[in-house]
Amino acid sequence: MLTDLDAVYAQIAKTAGKLDILFANAGGGDMLPLGAITEEHFDGIFGTNVRGLLFTVQKALPLLVDGGSVILTGSTVSIQGTASFSVYSASKAAVRNFARSWALDLKERRIRVNVVSPGPIRTPGLGGLVPDEARQGLFDYLASQVPLGRLGEPGEIGKTVAFLASDAASFINGVELFVDGGMAQV
Repeated sequence: MLTDLDAVYAQIAKTAGKLDILFANAGGGDMLPLGAITEEHFDGIFGTNVRGLLFTVQKALPLLVDGGSVILTGSTVSIQGTASFSVYSASKAAVRNFARSWALDLKERRIRVNVVSPGPIRTPGLGGLVPDEARQGLFDYLASQVPLGRLGEPGEIGKTVAFLASDAASFINGVELFVDGGMAQV
């Protein structure tokens, strides 16, 4: 994977020479309760959500312009207990702490580091947590937990990322912005 990142960044260096914005959107995991968690389960989730994200950002540093913006993808589960989802939740809590620490590490370069933490968003990944015949039931249940009474849509996350990347967010740094319809807030 690290050689893939090297190839991506070499191409960016060749064609653009720099990065103004980096959106590190890593996420994946499945559900296993405590007592059933395996090394493979843990390593797979932390490998993608923590290790992959860390090296995606670190390898981008030489290309990131001073005053640039880094946006990481977290999740509401980083602050909420969720049965059978502890490893994924812990990986997203690590992402949140990366933003806190990296905002300090990058302060001399004025690079902002923020986290977008979605709630339940209607995506294939969310639907894939359960068998096909249970998907609508999962979506209905999650929507009932959201104060706005619905699941979010991928475009709503995209608009939030675009905001954090823009000059309109030039004094926002080190935050976790929840895009969850209020689910983790009330």
